[in-house]
Amino acid sequence: MARVSLIDENAQPELADLIAKMRGARRGRLINVYRMLLHSPTLAATWFEHLNAVRWGTQLDGKLRELVIIRVGILNRLDYVIQAHVPGLALEEGLTLEQCGALADWSSSDLFTEAQRAALAYTDAMTRDISVPDAVHAGVYRVFSERQIVELAVLIGTYNMHTRVLAALQVDAEPAKA
Repeated sequence: MARVSLIDENAQPELADLIAKMRGARRGRLINVYRMLLHSPTLAATWFEHLNAVRWGTQLDGKLRELVIIRVGILNRLDYVIQAHVPGLALEEGLTLEQCGALADWSSSDLFTEAQRAALAYTDAMTRDISVPDAVHAGVYRVFSERQIVELAVLIGTYNMHTRVLAALQVDAEPAKA
């Protein structure tokens, strides 16, 4: 159970425009992370804009983004993110359920490309150790442009922030779609 209440969108008419924007981006749903963040409308708005920029405003392809996001969720043991992305968002971006399942032990799997493996190693280093060893950085440098490396690092950092806030406040995962 969440450690803070979730805002009832109908009880906050002053937030109607922001809520409508968030609902529109999520196919009509106001998800729990935003219902929690709406306690601080400025943070909710900037969080929403930042997450959208990280997910949709980069040169990283959708498969790679989803692999990284799910891996961060696995490493940080946060079901909210895993459930939000598997299977729905992951499959929409072209991942298979087999690839999603293999993310727990990706390094022993042959389901990932060289670029995906480099990004997953980078994800592991940033999430587990914060600093990235030179050899891991060299791996991403071989397959990504400098812009994409920046975008990858920001994606990983953002989802580490995202998972840590959700975990600290124990925000409940969305109910499964019927």
